[in-house]
Amino acid sequence: MNPSQHQLVDSLRARFGAGIAETDPQMLAPWLADWRGRFQGATPAMLSPSSLEEVQAVLAQAGAFAVPLVPQGGNTSMVGGATPPADGSAVILSLRRMNRIRSISPEDSLAIAEAGVILADFHDAAGAIGRRFPLDLGSRGSATIGGLASTNAGGTQVLRWGTMRALVAGVEAVLPDGSVHDGLSALKKDNRGYDLNQLLIGAEGTLGVITAATLRLVPAVATRAVAWAAMESPDQALSLLRRIERQTDAVESFEIMPAEALASVLAHIPGTRAPVDAKHRWHVLIEAVATDAGDRAPEDLLADLLRQPLEAGLVGDAVVSASEAQAEAFWRIRHGISESERARGAAVQHDISAPVDAMPRFMREAGAAIEARFAGTQAVAYGHLGDGNVHFHVRAPVAADRGHWYASEAPAITRAVHDLVVQAGGSISAEHGIGQMKRDELERLGPASRVATLRAIKRALDPAVLLNPGKLVTLARRLDRS
Repeated sequence: MNPSQHQLVDSLRARFGAGIAETDPQMLAPWLADWRGRFQGATPAMLSPSSLEEVQAVLAQAGAFAVPLVPQGGNTSMVGGATPPADGSAVILSLRRMNRIRSISPEDSLAIAEAGVILADFHDAAGAIGRRFPLDLGSRGSATIGGLASTNAGGTQVLRWGTMRALVAGVEAVLPDGSVHDGLSALKKDNRGYDLNQLLIGAEGTLGVITAATLRLVPAVATRAVAWAAMESPDQALSLLRRIERQTDAVESFEIMPAEALASVLAHIPGTRAPVDAKHRWHVLIEAVATDAGDRAPEDLLADLLRQPLEAGLVGDAVVSASEAQAEAFWRIRHGISESERARGAAVQHDISAPVDAMPRFMREAGAAIEARFAGTQAVAYGHLGDGNVHFHVRAPVAADRGHWYASEAPAITRAVHDLVVQAGGSISAEHGIGQMKRDELERLGPASRVATLRAIKRALDPAVLLNPGKLVTLARRLDRS
């Protein structure tokens, strides 16, 4: 711990007690690596404030002693966005103790949740008042509201409800100088210039520390059903999606996966089995819900939506869940893809988006191009076709040395994939953020005006570059701030 870090920890302990700072290396260890294990950081301390006042004091004192801070929620980042620098120069700022739901109302369908509230707990709280929060993802048991807002998380229900940007009605945050942005009031109209709430959402903790958010709730699900359909191409999957969109707005998820991904799950995830004949090359999972007992039963709706595509040959085979247990079994396959891919060995993962109508072509042509250019690799694309976001994984050759391949081949593969994404008019980050994993690629691919604007905003709000340094964009620290 350097002298400035000592001063910061000592001053905060003197004011708030010893519990605000953890310095035991064993207690710090679980929070020093990213979820995928690709980035390993170091820090001498983790600060854990439990109130807005304490967060203000942390940022004000960190500024006074020029100590960089790395905000952290559930540490589920897929891009190293919450991992401290390896040189130990920064201190982790954990928001996990700020875990209260300050208010929740079924009348106006709004809730104010602090940054450390775990997504699964928030789901339970909304369900207890007959509402739900329509954002879900595999890390629901550890991801926090602050982290989800700071990364503009997506998930499996974006098709109908949008990303966190659409679900956050207000933000409370502490800015780098210790001042508070209080935007929790959820005004439907507010024309006082730039939308600071939206600026902070997706900023990855580089512009301020989100301490609470006002979140939109929707009616609870009365019943749901999940269909599994098989076909021969992603183009057919898109055609099916467009047909469904013309007929109903009750479909909330439309997920696509190739036969290779299904086979991987069946081989590596215990208790899974193919919903339909596995001979088909592509599969889609479709979820429909009813929010009122008088609504049409989702299983009947899905059966009708699939009847004509089956008769026309657009869909080769399909089944609709007959129970909640079967619906969960279908989703277990979808959520198990990432886990099964890790079990198969080294791979580089890309979270990318493209215009929805361009995605089938991208999935076909980009996969073939990467496999042809990098001998022995296998490309697998799966995910949220309904909102133009897929996870594009490239597996290493079977006999490849993991460490050597990550160091020598993986960077070139990532550049090639991202070049193809840009050519398709897409984004190199759809829902996981930039973090440190994609920072250099963002600067390489631009566009230059976007990167320049991001840097200008960062410099304006955090001139000392003390918040989450090295993430999203790079700026040299100014030690002299006079």
